[in-house]
Amino acid sequence: MSNNLSLYNIFYTVGKTSNISKAAKELYISQPAISKAIRRLEEELQTVLFKRSSRGVFLTDEGKLLFHHVESAFNSLKTGEDLLAHNRTLGISQLRIGGSTTLCKYILLPYLKNFIQAHPHVKLTISCQSTYQTLSLLEEGKIDIGLVGKTQNLKNFSFHPLCPIQDTFVSTKDYLRNLSLRSESKDLFSSATFMMLDEENLTRQYINCAFEKNGITLKNILEITTMDLLIEFSKIGLGIACVIREFVQEELSSGLLQEVNLGLTFPQRTVGFACKKTNLHLPIIESFLKKIG
Repeated sequence: MSNNLSLYNIFYTVGKTSNISKAAKELYISQPAISKAIRRLEEELQTVLFKRSSRGVFLTDEGKLLFHHVESAFNSLKTGEDLLAHNRTLGISQLRIGGSTTLCKYILLPYLKNFIQAHPHVKLTISCQSTYQTLSLLEEGKIDIGLVGKTQNLKNFSFHPLCPIQDTFVSTKDYLRNLSLRSESKDLFSSATFMMLDEENLTRQYINCAFEKNGITLKNILEITTMDLLIEFSKIGLGIACVIREFVQEELSSGLLQEVNLGLTFPQRTVGFACKKTNLHLPIIESFLKKIG
């Protein structure tokens, strides 16, 4: 296999260009050398890989099958080279962090202050997306550290807990009072408007599971894209919002919002930083995790 790497590179280039002359220019070798390499690979594989015509060369069905796998292999090699280059840079001057907008605002910002003061030369990039997308970016090597809620899908990652969070439901006193005036039903699940994050959000899925376990169905659901909007909409009396208690402490203390007792208990969850186990030894990641520890 290793001896054939150059043959596969020639095969891949010809397959991309469908033209031996173009492939020769791209690889800086002669056209006869290209043709000889293709013949050799076909002989070794005992398969015809190209159809030849006056318009160029075209992959056979067998050639297309092989090309698909060769292309994937070369793309993987390119990704590996990019990651090695990034790791060299990472040890000196760059750290890529990902997390949801909510977690970045309420949890990440306080932890960044000490790190920035200790490493003013480090270039930080922060991307905001859902927890599932953050874990996907971590797996692909497109970010270095993810701020996520602890899930069962962390087998390939090292998880460093930061703090617990508590799911709760809140509304204004006026909303509950007005609801009782306009609705004869005392069952909040059927009469109230429940404001929730969208179905792809980890918090929403967690709450949905709790409702399903207790046989509860919400009749009126208003989906909101961010936790900040959930909080703001609950403050103007639009409905009952599912939020993180730690993120509305000020509103609860002032009486602007109050917790709504739904007769359910939601266990605390844990938020922390996740990174690939293979990257734990990188100096900048070690330093970052030490600062937040």
